[in-house]
Amino acid sequence: MQSPAKSKEADTVYGSQRMAGTVNWGTATVIGVFAGMLYGGSKEAAASVSKDAEVMLKLGSTPDKREQYRLMRDSMEKRFIRVTRGSIVGGVRLGVFTASFCGLQNLLAEKRRVHDVYNVVAAGSATSAAFGLILPGSLYWRARNVVLGSALGAIFCFPLGWLHLKLVEKANESQTRINNKEVKSGVGGAIERLEGHLSSNKDCE
Repeated sequence: MQSPAKSKEADTVYGSQRMAGTVNWGTATVIGVFAGMLYGGSKEAAASVSKDAEVMLKLGSTPDKREQYRLMRDSMEKRFIRVTRGSIVGGVRLGVFTASFCGLQNLLAEKRRVHDVYNVVAAGSATSAAFGLILPGSLYWRARNVVLGSALGAIFCFPLGWLHLKLVEKANESQTRINNKEVKSGVGGAIERLEGHLSSNKDCE
């Protein structure tokens, strides 16, 4: 039989639960990667339309069939490379941003022992400031990006975080009502069965 000390230690190690409203870091990162890949690939595909038009003009002015085939093959290869590079870059950027934002948000919630809108605002502001710092440019330009990213991150994340926490609160209240109804129905059913059993015993007597 497991001793109380070991049981308490096991509860400390394995019994930690994620706070209500916090985001699953792994799931959010995967979603961010795929969303970034989709956005980056579609953006490069749309930008390739004008270049494809230039290739078509060249094809119309080139009578040689071999030259036309070479132009078409080069155009398709370059377009594939551009779309693939855009997908990879977009997936990495948005994936890293999502992972940093959700990880910092969960870290703040764990350290403060509470998850509120201030965690979302701080995570968004810090992540936006960090990404503004790594953008290319001079020192003045990077400092400007840090300040601007920090302010915009806080401005955008405050209403989003407030709305997210309100939705989580409403969902938890609905789940609590459902659980209470189930408990009441279970207790009521048990009472009815007990009354039926007692009445049947009286009839037998």
